[in-house]
Amino acid sequence: MFTGLVSDVGRIVAASAGDKLRRFRIASAYDPASIALGASIACSGPCLTAVGSGPREGGSWFDVDVAAETLARTNAAGWGEGTRLNLERSLKIGDELGGHIVTGHVDGVAEIAAREEVTGGGKGGPTARFVLRAPAELMRFIAEKGSITLDGTSLTVNAVEGDTFSVLLIPHTLAVTTWGDRRAGDRVNLEVDLMARYAARLVEAGQGR
Repeated sequence: MFTGLVSDVGRIVAASAGDKLRRFRIASAYDPASIALGASIACSGPCLTAVGSGPREGGSWFDVDVAAETLARTNAAGWGEGTRLNLERSLKIGDELGGHIVTGHVDGVAEIAAREEVTGGGKGGPTARFVLRAPAELMRFIAEKGSITLDGTSLTVNAVEGDTFSVLLIPHTLAVTTWGDRRAGDRVNLEVDLMARYAARLVEAGQGR
């Protein structure tokens, strides 16, 4: 389990090719002693397993294997050397739940339809509003003021209209995640709120009686 609060931005320093399985080596600022073999780390959304790790200048590196299902359901097929990823370590009992409950199981990919700089001139920099287009089958789980996870980041939905929804990112989030680099046309990993999924299933079950 995760919270959607990004704790580091990693960078892919090596990538293997393959249709069914790809291995990525990710450089991070994490303490190498804290990454155990088999540790779960959310990498811009999908929960991946560390299959190797070691020290490097400024932090550590760890390897993850991405299988065919994840390559098909996420934007990982487009990852390569130099790709920056939002990282989060798995939640521990007693940790503060500052975002919302995130599983690391990506439901699909949304496309950024527009980016608008909302404010400027402040010491922290501009705020940005992103309008995203999601797959039709996922839009029923997305509600105004509800939670959503995009590229591993816990965000609040500002508005929903047709097949699009919008989120607002403050300067801090833009600075400490990959969102500062995001532009119209980019594809991001989307995980719907777990509670919204179960609520929709309960409604469906009740209608089927």
